[in-house]
Amino acid sequence: MNEHIEDTCIICGERKSEGIHIVSEFICDACESEMVHTEVQEDKYHFFIHQLKQIWVQKNA
Repeated sequence: MNEHIEDTCIICGERKSEGIHIVSEFICDACESEMVHTEVQEDKYHFFIHQLKQIWVQKNA
């Protein structure tokens, strides 16, 4: 039996099994891909920055 451990993505809030861990937080593959292809001038870029800041807030809490 092949069980996949799911984590909640800090970006989209969905539970997924594929992605990366940064410090103690998880970013799913889909969000990671969208982030690296988002231009700085796009509105979504600022959302990603805000969500990523939560990694450091939670680490230092």
